[in-house]
Amino acid sequence: MKIKRLRLINDPDPTLAIQSGSRWIPLKLLPPLNHPQSAPEINPDFTDMVAVLQAGQSMRDHWQAQADAYNDELPEIETTPLLPFQPRSYRDFMLFEQHVINASRAYARRFMPISYKIAAAYEHLFKQTFPKFRPHPLWYKKPIYYMGNHLNFVTDQHPVAFPSYSRALDYELELGFILVKHLKNASEKEAMNAIGGFVVFNDFSARDVQLAEMRSGFGPVKAKHFINAISTTVVTADEILPYLYNLSGKVRINGRPIATASTSDMDYTLGEAIAYASRDEQLYPGEFFGSGTLPGGCGMENGHWLSPGDTVTLEIEKIGTLENPIARSSEQESSEG
Repeated sequence: MKIKRLRLINDPDPTLAIQSGSRWIPLKLLPPLNHPQSAPEINPDFTDMVAVLQAGQSMRDHWQAQADAYNDELPEIETTPLLPFQPRSYRDFMLFEQHVINASRAYARRFMPISYKIAAAYEHLFKQTFPKFRPHPLWYKKPIYYMGNHLNFVTDQHPVAFPSYSRALDYELELGFILVKHLKNASEKEAMNAIGGFVVFNDFSARDVQLAEMRSGFGPVKAKHFINAISTTVVTADEILPYLYNLSGKVRINGRPIATASTSDMDYTLGEAIAYASRDEQLYPGEFFGSGTLPGGCGMENGHWLSPGDTVTLEIEKIGTLENPIARSSEQESSEG
């Protein structure tokens, strides 16, 4: 099932809708399901994405059948995309070794040219990856992550301004997923079963300030916290899990194909990652997670960086697309004005 949040003309309150063919059918227009116990999960709050994702498969099948059979005239829908939900927290994993190697090598090439020449000579001579380009040794033992700013999430078509302190704005094509169950010390299976839905996720990054922040002994701060974007549409887990480790992705800038990527090279499962996050730590419905960049899915890897005036489009098959225009920072606008 595909779900998004939208607003009807002349109705100030957003509502959730499910896709039926080319139509989006607001859930609140569907007849309520009669149930002797009137349990809240049977007819949840149709403005709450997490509550709808928590509904069981039989409930979703019921809604989908009702939506497919809906013949009444639909009210007019506003065209401005809405954020599908507000994350309760945000953790971003780094589940692809190849992305780390590619990105580290490319970072050195752009920002540390002398060091890069030494590393390139090493790789040419020994026919193996320069050790510093590989993830930290801890990564090979645990699916590490950082916690970002969960309040600075935007969605499709929202302008993304260049941070005033950066000259290297990058996009990162990631698989985003939403937790819909309480978890603590979960098994891998329990963790997988707690995923309610998936989105396309763009972890925007200011690359030229990232390494200094990482070397400070803390995680990324201004390199990451200024904005993140997720697709308007959420696809329920049952539709994606059978294909989870074989999804293809694409990057386009100004409509031009830039790169292809895949989830097939994930070095930890999503279950392993969530289970690790839940170790002696309570996780809650509504928390958001990122997979880390699909290899090849960022400008630092593929060499195509963002400039003001560009539009970056990310796509993951079976989930959808996410498109954001890149705007000048307020400082850049002031200096040109």
